[in-house]
Amino acid sequence: MARSTSLFSTVFSVLAALFGVQTEENRQRDFSNGKPAAFIAIGVFFIVLFVITLLLIVNWVVR
Repeated sequence: MARSTSLFSTVFSVLAALFGVQTEENRQRDFSNGKPAAFIAIGVFFIVLFVITLLLIVNWVVR
């Protein structure tokens, strides 16, 4: 039975994938051991955080 990836490993993989620097080895590990729901939830969290950060920066600059 495949073991699940840790929270740190999942966060690191999501961040690497968002920046486009995910290695093939890590991608294979994620697809074989990771839980899709964890990757989706963490990915959505970071995308929302990114959008909120952009909105705050734009509002600050426009003032």
